[in-house]
Amino acid sequence: MEALALERKAERNQQLRERLLELKKEKNAIILAHYYQRDEIQEVADFRGDSFLLAQKAAETDADVIVFCGVHFMGESAKILAPDKTVIIPDERAGCPMADMVNVEGLRELKRKHPDATVVTYINSSAEIKAETDICCTSANAVKVIQSLDTDEIIWVPDKNLGHYVSQFTDKKMILWEGYCNTHDMLTVKDVEEMKAKYPNAEFVVHPECRPEVIEIADFVGSTTGILKYCKESECQEFIVGTEDGTGYQLRKDSPNKKFHFATKFLVCPNMKVNNLKKLVRSLEDMKPQIYVPPHIAEKAKLSLQSMLEVK
Repeated sequence: MEALALERKAERNQQLRERLLELKKEKNAIILAHYYQRDEIQEVADFRGDSFLLAQKAAETDADVIVFCGVHFMGESAKILAPDKTVIIPDERAGCPMADMVNVEGLRELKRKHPDATVVTYINSSAEIKAETDICCTSANAVKVIQSLDTDEIIWVPDKNLGHYVSQFTDKKMILWEGYCNTHDMLTVKDVEEMKAKYPNAEFVVHPECRPEVIEIADFVGSTTGILKYCKESECQEFIVGTEDGTGYQLRKDSPNKKFHFATKFLVCPNMKVNNLKKLVRSLEDMKPQIYVPPHIAEKAKLSLQSMLEVK
């Protein structure tokens, strides 16, 4: 019975993939998928990437329609950078708890208290917050962004863990907002130590959204793209991975002969996993839900995103 169910699922997925190809051609659409998406989404994407790469692709594409398989703030960034495109997401419930931890009123109050500070906002934030920001960053370019600024004081929003990590690479005063990623912040030193005891030959690679004490015991710290690159190029054959488990798709694709163990079974973002192949196809058929950003918000937010993309 189980084999039959798997066979039927494979048939349905094949039909969905064929229908998706028809729709992409018909509507001149491009599929962008974050590395944390389900395997079935990443398999059909035109581009897989982290927030920075996908923001670049959204800004550069000639497609008329962008289907962003990620969470809501990513769709907003795509719409801001490509306002003439139609941007849709497979499921409007795909939000980001960390992005929701910061609000405009609180950020404005912080800016009033520190009028000379430059506001640097992690791209994992809403369009409204980006509109209150001087420059955005991702985990991949955060250190470069901070080092590029001619200022002595930084207001950092919203991820305190990433902010703490970045602060080690600058003498600038950093005022950290008390936000965090629910998924990455869940990983503990105890989790890692247990995995190291189980897999003594494995290197521990971790995302800087994790807690400072977890980062301290890592063999490598980097963005999702940074982790993928390191694992692919490393001579080590076994890794304990401290980031969202969707990255397993690309890790295994890049290095099929290497072993990857996620540091805990709880490294799963439920919001990223809301999207699936069926919803992806349906969103293109119905051309909804579409992302809308009010023009007055989009205009200000675009400046902070463009400033980020200009950092070399």
